[in-house]
Amino acid sequence: MNVATGKFLLDLLAFTLAAILAYVLRLAEPLGVVEASVPISSVLLYAVIGLPIKWLALRHFRVSRHIWRYVTFEDLSQLAYTTGVVTLVLLLLTPVLRLWLFVPWSIPLLEGVLALAMLSGLRLLVRWRLGRRRRRLSTHAQAPDRVLIAGAGDAGRLMAAELRRSPEKGMEPVGFIDDSADKTGMMLVGLPVLGPLSHLQDAAQETGATLLVIAMPTAGGQVIREYVNAARAAGLQTRTIPGLYELMGGQVTTEQLRKVSVEDLLRRDPVEVDQGNISDYLTGQTVLVTGAGGSIGSELVRQLARFNPARLVLVGRGENSIFAIEQEMRREWPGIQLHALIADVRQPARLEFIFETYRPGVVFHAAAHKHVPLMEAAPSEAVHNNILGTRNVAELCLKYGVARLVNVSTDKAVNPTSVMGASKRVAEMVIADAALRAAPGQAFVSVRFGNVLGSRGSVVPTFMAQIRLGGPLTITHPDMTRYFMTIPEASRLVLQAGGLASNGSVYLLDMGEPVKIADLARDVIRLSGAQDIEIVYSGVRPGEKLYEELLTSGEDVIPTLHSEIFSARLQQVPTDQLAQLLTRLSEAAGHEDGPGIRALLHGAIHESQLQL
Repeated sequence: MNVATGKFLLDLLAFTLAAILAYVLRLAEPLGVVEASVPISSVLLYAVIGLPIKWLALRHFRVSRHIWRYVTFEDLSQLAYTTGVVTLVLLLLTPVLRLWLFVPWSIPLLEGVLALAMLSGLRLLVRWRLGRRRRRLSTHAQAPDRVLIAGAGDAGRLMAAELRRSPEKGMEPVGFIDDSADKTGMMLVGLPVLGPLSHLQDAAQETGATLLVIAMPTAGGQVIREYVNAARAAGLQTRTIPGLYELMGGQVTTEQLRKVSVEDLLRRDPVEVDQGNISDYLTGQTVLVTGAGGSIGSELVRQLARFNPARLVLVGRGENSIFAIEQEMRREWPGIQLHALIADVRQPARLEFIFETYRPGVVFHAAAHKHVPLMEAAPSEAVHNNILGTRNVAELCLKYGVARLVNVSTDKAVNPTSVMGASKRVAEMVIADAALRAAPGQAFVSVRFGNVLGSRGSVVPTFMAQIRLGGPLTITHPDMTRYFMTIPEASRLVLQAGGLASNGSVYLLDMGEPVKIADLARDVIRLSGAQDIEIVYSGVRPGEKLYEELLTSGEDVIPTLHSEIFSARLQQVPTDQLAQLLTRLSEAAGHEDGPGIRALLHGAIHESQLQL
């Protein structure tokens, strides 16, 4: 007998005993007197008649499948609903039963109340016993961290309850911090609300807290930063629960606590998107993603799954990364038709086989080389992958009638100083040229964004790896400044661009104020809890800029329906000149002619700042 069956039978037994106890209470006499004054057969027969009704109700409402150690108010509410339904059915049957049995009208009502008390009591008893055992076991371990919770709202309440249920995690909640004056001095789940953030240090001393859990999933980066800085001043470590996008459909648990991430500390509010606009063009479509194993490509795949595409086609040349995202998607989204394919965008024959076989309606082109210094050393690779690979994808989208093609670009394509940036600018030209030749109903666009926090090879994972080795953190220049996005933000922007889909447009994001890399490094050091980590400056690398241009400025930039997304129609090379340029670039790349490639790129881009 498994656990679920055992709990079901226990519930059924308790429900049945409630019927007998109802008679005892109704007659207000010991059971022996009941046997003398009321035929015991009536009591037992009434209990037997109710048995199949209770069996069906327990099976239908599945209340026995609740995890009793985590019983909640919602679970008890469902129990009350179940017992109420059974009580109503028995009341409706009572007039018939009274024709040949002794069944007072109050019996079904008393039975319902008793059943609810007994079923609830079973669950609360199990929860209490298991909690007591865990607390007893935890006393043999080291003393738990005393925890203050920032945010006396729903997330804070859930976190406090979870910490209390899980003493083996070594964290004991001792109170709340909340800036709402109405909550100060109040009690929440048995814990005091000790005051606003300004009282954090006093609250920490009063309670002996060593850890602050920030339970505010809707808070912006500036608010999180204030709490982190205040915790640091009070000598507290910090943890946070995930944001709303990470919590969709989930439950707050101690396993979701993590160190505060610099992704929480963007100096602007996170980008939001128009879900309906995205859903309109993705739902029911075959969607193909190139570079699906990369940081942006894999996040695109994760977010695409939320919009119910008919099938997802994942294309990439790195088998390990494609295998990893395929396994994740099959685990997390088993209902989606998924095809994981190894292919290189530089190989048009392999790509055409895929397009002909799967006939995608929407394509996201995220396959690209992105590292500036590496492409400075290998300009031929930038041409083959970023430019000619994009041309292959675009031509096949034209040939097979793809409705939407979204090309993932970069802010380094603006006034490019590097081969990588210049190659992405020419890739934008390739997409814009294909847009001119697109049929009615097709839309080919590019979307740009800045540096992506947390992507493979980006600055934050590099800093974290350097911290694990004891430092130092290496920065090229103290004034090096960049715009930053999180991986989910970048991916949502790409999806939104597909929804806006003004054919031939280049979309870009108003990303607020740029961030100094040195400031970001200091944040990483502080939030990681590291000490005495040195920052050293290694000098600007070939092709790098000190500052990225403001993408939302300039006479060619116009607003879109999305308040934070803008559209730019920039210089476009005529089709015949572009074809000639691509031919010459291909020839130069085939001969590993780096200077020739740089000269061709510089000549093709009016705003180029490439050094020849």
